[in-house]
Amino acid sequence: MAYGYWKQGIADRLSVFNLFFRDNPFNGGYTVCCGLDYAIEFLENFKYSKEDLEFLSGLTNDNGSPMFDSQFLEYLSEMRFRCSVDAIPEGRVVFPNEPLIRVQGPIIQAQLLESPLLNMINYQSLIATKASRVCGAAGSDRVLEFGLRRAQGIDGALCASRAAYIGGCHATSNVLAGKLFNIPVAGTHAHSWVMAFDGELEAFKSYARALPDNCIFLIDTYDTIQGAKNAIEVGKILKAQGKSLIGVRIDSGDLAYFSTKVREILDSNGFESTKIVVSNDLDEYLVSSLEEQNSSIDIWGIGTKLVTAFDQPALGGVYKLAAIKKGNQWDYKIKLSEQVAKINNPGIQQVRRFSSNGTYIADMIYDVNAEPGIEPILIDPIDHTRRKKIKSEKLTYQDLLVPIFRDGKLQYESPELHQIRSLVKDELKQLDQSNRRLMNPHQYTVGLEKGLHHLKTELILNLREQL
Repeated sequence: MAYGYWKQGIADRLSVFNLFFRDNPFNGGYTVCCGLDYAIEFLENFKYSKEDLEFLSGLTNDNGSPMFDSQFLEYLSEMRFRCSVDAIPEGRVVFPNEPLIRVQGPIIQAQLLESPLLNMINYQSLIATKASRVCGAAGSDRVLEFGLRRAQGIDGALCASRAAYIGGCHATSNVLAGKLFNIPVAGTHAHSWVMAFDGELEAFKSYARALPDNCIFLIDTYDTIQGAKNAIEVGKILKAQGKSLIGVRIDSGDLAYFSTKVREILDSNGFESTKIVVSNDLDEYLVSSLEEQNSSIDIWGIGTKLVTAFDQPALGGVYKLAAIKKGNQWDYKIKLSEQVAKINNPGIQQVRRFSSNGTYIADMIYDVNAEPGIEPILIDPIDHTRRKKIKSEKLTYQDLLVPIFRDGKLQYESPELHQIRSLVKDELKQLDQSNRRLMNPHQYTVGLEKGLHHLKTELILNLREQL
């Protein structure tokens, strides 16, 4: 496509693309925006190296002819990023059809950004959302991300650890992620440690000698109840040394039953402060169920179903052309479809969020070239009969997309990771509980500003008349 734009002489024509998704993941009521920092780093280094161009020069068509003209490759070698980018900061809650990123610039550059931006934003937003749901189900308990071994490759594991921490997880078992992102690391020994010794008690004693200040024993290698008793025996040795039995971990079986029994055994032997950690293919629904059963679980280790987004492996974000400049005028673009949900919204879009008494009540998608009135009307982009009038004098509002790049120059200072994580917590507090519940959440109001809706309708009708 980039080569085609260049061949047609329109490579430098100004265009606007919007990155958005159509449905909240996991049948949920919200999504956590994540991945922008990765995108910023990519855009700051957006160029074609000598090795890149050598590879492209070797690509051929089916008839064996070079796919790309040498002059085009020379054009790429001299190309430098000069788009303007606006985006919703990481950690904010977002909703379907809202532009998470808006790219304005030469169409050849804006088009080339489609795949990398989608790759970075889609996956990390998905995992951050999953993590926030798990942590919401766990309440005040600590949640550890344990997904490295089941993640889709090293890069997927790193992205997942970062996004899971942003979404609310307290630590990761991925030590490399801890190093790169300054995320707290945590973990326990595996069953293989216990099996490497002649008996479980000897294994626990050996572990305590090696790491006396970090003893969390995995107690279900052979028998969970006996494992708890062996952990207590070693715990008494640790106490005599002025150390603590930090916790025990259960990785199988009836977690509600065994956590309660183990809690009783620990408490009756004076280990009330020892934490019970559980793992075993947990997700937000199992965590919620175990909480409802009054289990005695203190810390949750969430692995496979978090980092793989097990029940929905893709967010489904898209990147659509919304406007192109012809002369001094913007020509707004729209894609038709037999499915109403797949007809994109045109224009140079911004999202305005309205709040009442500290609670988010509605988001309005509007065109920056047509500032909304004092009391705008929001129209559902899927069902135009659903409308909401905003009495803005009684509300506060803020526009969500902020400048990231202007003409290729970075304008935005990324916050620290812990600040993004704190933002997620603040955002969820301002979202009504009905929008946050796991099952059948209430739909948060997102609508097109009335003028943008009318423009979209007019574009649809004009295109269909031409068919």
